[in-house]
Amino acid sequence: MTAAPLPLVLVAEDEPAIATLIRYNLERAGFRVLVATDGAQALRVAGEQTPDVVLLDWMLPVMSGIEVCRQLRLSQVTRHLPVLMVTARGEEADRVQGLDTGADDYLTKPFSPAELLARIKAVLRRAQGSKGAGAGLDRLAFSDLLMDLTTHTVLRAGTEVKLGPTEFRLLRHFLQHPEAVFTREDLLASVWGGNVHVEVRTVDVHIRRLRKALNADGGTDLIRTVRSAGYALTARGDVAAS
Repeated sequence: MTAAPLPLVLVAEDEPAIATLIRYNLERAGFRVLVATDGAQALRVAGEQTPDVVLLDWMLPVMSGIEVCRQLRLSQVTRHLPVLMVTARGEEADRVQGLDTGADDYLTKPFSPAELLARIKAVLRRAQGSKGAGAGLDRLAFSDLLMDLTTHTVLRAGTEVKLGPTEFRLLRHFLQHPEAVFTREDLLASVWGGNVHVEVRTVDVHIRRLRKALNADGGTDLIRTVRSAGYALTARGDVAAS
């Protein structure tokens, strides 16, 4: 019986000392590692090698990490890759910008090897959970939405909706529980995992991205904001400001 290949991590980092340290710790923990030293190289390698997770530095030469993340999300080949943004920028506005661009998680320098490994393992678990969820059930539907869990695609009124991996998991959770209201804490526990440290504010960022994707061609906003409670998938279209 052939053993499953070790998870492949693409590390996009232009500082050699940091790249070497990250590679050492990841390989020691059982990962395969590819290193890209600029944004254009990272984008090319991601498309050619299809890593299991991308560790993406914000400040890269040639093409910034933010632009690399944006391009990854636009490509059919790479749009579902988990992206962990690594940066020295720690302000909330910067974190929100990274998440808005398509990153799944955010790690601020300096960080410990233990924290790095924990975050990578967490995004891999969430990605694997997304692939395995709904076993025995190939499709989820609500209103004019159709999610195919086999092909990992979403259609709205017959038109494909492009979603990042976190938005896909969020929508899958809503489709599995239509009309139910979930607090931000509920969504963090169900979609991100209860043992993962993610700020509650992160939920709002990903909900906004999910709404934008679902409503790109107009139509009723199916994600309802329930004041002082949370969010729900509903066909009523009575969205209140959050």
